[in-house]
Amino acid sequence: MAIRKFGVIGVGTMGNGIAQVAGQTGLDVVAVDVKQEFLDRAKGTIEKNLGRMVAKEKMTQTDADKALGNITFTTDMAALGDRELVVEAATENPQIKFEIFKKIDGIVPEGSILASNTSTISITEIAAHTKRADKVIGMHFMNPVPMMQLVEVIRGLGTSDATYAVVKELSEAMGKTPILVNDYPGFVSNRILMPMINEAVYCLMEGVGGVAEIDGVMKLGMAHPMGPLRLADLIGNDVCLAIMEVLHEGLGDSKYRPCPLLRKMVAAGYLGNKSGVGFYDYREDPRNPVARSF
Repeated sequence: MAIRKFGVIGVGTMGNGIAQVAGQTGLDVVAVDVKQEFLDRAKGTIEKNLGRMVAKEKMTQTDADKALGNITFTTDMAALGDRELVVEAATENPQIKFEIFKKIDGIVPEGSILASNTSTISITEIAAHTKRADKVIGMHFMNPVPMMQLVEVIRGLGTSDATYAVVKELSEAMGKTPILVNDYPGFVSNRILMPMINEAVYCLMEGVGGVAEIDGVMKLGMAHPMGPLRLADLIGNDVCLAIMEVLHEGLGDSKYRPCPLLRKMVAAGYLGNKSGVGFYDYREDPRNPVARSF
């Protein structure tokens, strides 16, 4: 089964990147969100990203126009009615995702595949809210989607071999490298990454080092391209907290307890890049943020 008709639900940071890559691949893409302003913002982001690629001579203007032209933006979920595969990229909230899958299950054809870009929520639980558990799978893209090569593919208990084969082939067609993992809280990527970020926040809270110092140690000493606190801001501190909560609840181990400072940051609205303030201040120069004092 070669996928040609592709759908995306949710066009935030991850969803617009998925839509862009699918459009560049030549797929017929329908991108859905609940508000027109979200769609307009996503279209602007994709146009800007494609424009940068043209400026760097990584693609022609003709190819950029074609990629954008492959994407239809709409608030009408019914527009997904003929899609062969739909990727959900909504807020990392179990109840929201469960409701979306229950609804979309009644819209797309019976043979279509339903995928979730969830970074930590159980694919098996998501699939239980549909009547096609064999066709539900995780496609966890990395941020920023157009640049990152990995797609973490997660099979639920009911996911069929045929569904996995189609998703593997599609991921490769989109220029990504699919890596298969099993359905446990946080999968592989976030089960390893998020405790590191959480521990970095503990180091900050306990005064072991400042923001720039903690990130500097990890960049210079461990060859990380970005320090953990800067990465937390990029991901979104609210997303980091949500993932840590899923790990803590799902695995029941105190080592996954979210740092109190991370909770305070989210409560204060210091979410990182998207709010303008996180562990760094992005308001004056988003490309060169200033490390904040704690």
